[in-house]
Amino acid sequence: MGLIQIELFATLDLVAQAPGGPDEDPVGFPFGGWQAPLLDEVAGSQILAAYEGTDALLLGRRTYDIFAAYWPHQEGGVDNEIATLFNRVPKYVASRGTPDLSWAGSTQLGPDLAGAVREIRDRHEHVKVVGSLNLVQTLLREKLFDRLDLWLYPIVLGVGKTVFDDGAVPSNLTLLAPPVASPKGTVFLRYGLADGMPATGDMSAPDRGVGSDN
Repeated sequence: MGLIQIELFATLDLVAQAPGGPDEDPVGFPFGGWQAPLLDEVAGSQILAAYEGTDALLLGRRTYDIFAAYWPHQEGGVDNEIATLFNRVPKYVASRGTPDLSWAGSTQLGPDLAGAVREIRDRHEHVKVVGSLNLVQTLLREKLFDRLDLWLYPIVLGVGKTVFDDGAVPSNLTLLAPPVASPKGTVFLRYGLADGMPATGDMSAPDRGVGSDN
């Protein structure tokens, strides 16, 4: 069984809407492209390294349309490495509509999204989910992911679609690698889905030493 790995770029208030450009998801959102001024060499290297081993993409409709209009034309340019990868691997699109699947290797998933994602996980070793917030929230809610790569950027927007808008359920995660900070303050965190439910405790319990003289 392969891995389903979610890649997300988010602000400190966990807004993940339209990081790449003003035209990604502009309705009611004035900060499209907020990620660009904060990119630096360290963050760029981390993002590139995160795609190593990817053998399939799982995308929501909006992200797919943006990618399909851009990446087929980028081979040989500054983004050649990612463009070559994205153009080569199979692309699976979660959509209730009728997307244009002219990007080579594209397939629309059926109405049973959870079942389709499980089949993709069985078919591939390393499936990447990029952007695609509506899809991501379904995967989080159904716990249909294995890893979560989260890049946190040092800004607060106060408006926009957030990572856990509609998809939060009680879950345990474990940090898989030490955090990496970039010169401009971006922090890269890689988590894995862990078993069990979040535990609770009492910080005033005697063994905590809270309120004692020690």
